[in-house]
Amino acid sequence: MLIVLTMVLMRYAIIEPVISKLTVVLIHGQEGGVPLKLQFPWYDFVILIFATLFLTAGGYVINDYFDIKTDLINKGEVIVGTAIPRKKALMWHNILNAAGVGAGFYISWKAGYLWFGTIFLIVSGLLYFYSASYKRQFLVGNLVVSVLTAMVPLLVVFYEWPSLYRYYSVNAMAPPDLSILFYWIGGFALFAFITTLTREIIKDIEDFEGDMAYGRNTIPVVIGVLTSKILSVCLIIITIFLLFIVWHFFLSDKYTLIYMSIAIVIPLLFVIYQLIVSKNRKQLHLASRTMKIVMLTGVLYSVLVKFIITWSLI
Repeated sequence: MLIVLTMVLMRYAIIEPVISKLTVVLIHGQEGGVPLKLQFPWYDFVILIFATLFLTAGGYVINDYFDIKTDLINKGEVIVGTAIPRKKALMWHNILNAAGVGAGFYISWKAGYLWFGTIFLIVSGLLYFYSASYKRQFLVGNLVVSVLTAMVPLLVVFYEWPSLYRYYSVNAMAPPDLSILFYWIGGFALFAFITTLTREIIKDIEDFEGDMAYGRNTIPVVIGVLTSKILSVCLIIITIFLLFIVWHFFLSDKYTLIYMSIAIVIPLLFVIYQLIVSKNRKQLHLASRTMKIVMLTGVLYSVLVKFIITWSLI
């Protein structure tokens, strides 16, 4: 659900209002500048969403497939191996991956860049090796998940930009400068990366017992729980610092400041508090869930961006 929400909002709450403020002079048509419009077909965009969802679902399935023993210690229950046989789970993993990669190559072909489809092939492989190996290695698994999460908003602009450029390079007197799209979407991608990395470390602290029992070299196992908490707190402080830096230099509107302070910074400070006082898995789980809420409110900021840009409030 978060993936669907992120991709839809990136397209319709960020890209669409941003390009509506850019104008070009068409070769054939009305005189004067006309605002840019989305050019990547909506039905292809839906396929892009499903391609991303299929790969993500396949990743969850194979992760549960490999995590049966540790999940029994950390969570006390599992789905794969009980409600769903291991062989059937593996079958669904293959089906979902094939569907995701196939859909990815299809929309890449429709976008005019078939080689883009290799992104989905690489992601499929990364998700498999993450579950089979990377998550047992120090920091590697955390970085893989964080990078893949950051790719979700970036995928939207990767497929919209070629369609925009190709259409307006042919139909306009001069092609538009679309670099601003990468600044906006890149900001959301960076936020997704750093908050996901923080949450992954907190989850590893929460799962310390199971990972320790089965010899996984996660961050808490290698450097200790206390140092991992300090690292998480530092990442949160960096996140807050970056938010205010971006606001000060690029936005400076009161609406963003109010939203950011209430919906993002205060929950992040609560996570810091939970990490400091946490003595059991329940408190750590609350910190992890709060980080997920922060990720959601970060994505929802795009709705405010749409109103700010549309009404020229900056």
